[in-house]
Amino acid sequence: MVSPAFGGGNPPLPQPKEVVALDGGRRLDFLGTFSSEKDVDLHRSFWKRAFDVIAGPPEYHRLVRPYGVATDSQGRILVTDPGADVVHVFDFTKKKYQFLYAGAHGERLRSPMGVAVDKQDNIYVTDSVLGKIFVFDPHGKFRRYVGAVGHEGLFKRATGIAVDKQRGEIFVTDTLRNKVYVMDLAGNRLRDFGARGEGPGEFNLPTEVALYEDAVYVVDAMNFRVQVFDRQGKYRFQFGREGDAVGSFFRPKGIGVDNEANIYLIDGMFETVQVFNSAGALLYFFGHAGNSFAEFQLPSGLAIDSNDHIYVADSYNHRVQIFEFVSARHPATGRQ
Repeated sequence: MVSPAFGGGNPPLPQPKEVVALDGGRRLDFLGTFSSEKDVDLHRSFWKRAFDVIAGPPEYHRLVRPYGVATDSQGRILVTDPGADVVHVFDFTKKKYQFLYAGAHGERLRSPMGVAVDKQDNIYVTDSVLGKIFVFDPHGKFRRYVGAVGHEGLFKRATGIAVDKQRGEIFVTDTLRNKVYVMDLAGNRLRDFGARGEGPGEFNLPTEVALYEDAVYVVDAMNFRVQVFDRQGKYRFQFGREGDAVGSFFRPKGIGVDNEANIYLIDGMFETVQVFNSAGALLYFFGHAGNSFAEFQLPSGLAIDSNDHIYVADSYNHRVQIFEFVSARHPATGRQ
């Protein structure tokens, strides 16, 4: 049975399950989970099942260590998997699955981490080992590199990526250079900001980046905070601190923003998702260690689509969990 919340286009589940009840009629619901190619087409035809009896059941591609998540305008879910060195593409509407793994001359992805799409649904994948971005067209065909200098990569460790679909700009965190690079879609470097340090606008191993309206949100991992900038890289404010109390960070990872400008941040060590308002004040959190719904084992990436569906890469449970924030504001106005 396919959940009506997804309009028939996403993973099946009996009924949404409420995770958190919020004020003003808002709530957070659990919608489902998926972990392999098999989840795309659970109801195989009679003839396919008959063929399985003769040839044996098919081998399905599975999530090994999912890290980054993104969605495109077609409703497809893209998942980077550094455990398998591929990008999984799940299309639950068309019941299709494919995986992306190679660039020019058969060069394989070595460590795919971040993933984002542009206005035309071209797919951008950071490779933290090769130091460059692989660009695929909407059909999965490799098109070009971004950040490649000859055969080498520009970045020391490209990790997080976000695309401003309206302005045609790519934001990439270089974790080892402690910078955020901004490029156009062709890969021309426009500007960068950040340096090693603990002060405002400085980083200690930045990892993920998210865009919303005119703000840039950067996970400053080893400074245990999120810093917020404008699109030119001008520092605005920060929130978070090191610690084991609610509202503190120990291993901050994936970040996303919903249609009410609430900021969602994964903490891989606490195995929770903490939710903050636009000023950085903690609203609530959900999740703890386990393998049931709304439970995680070293979660990493997070994405939020224009319908406030929240996708969490639950790495060591080898799956992606899907939630929905039922808000008072639809449709999105700040989504990039």
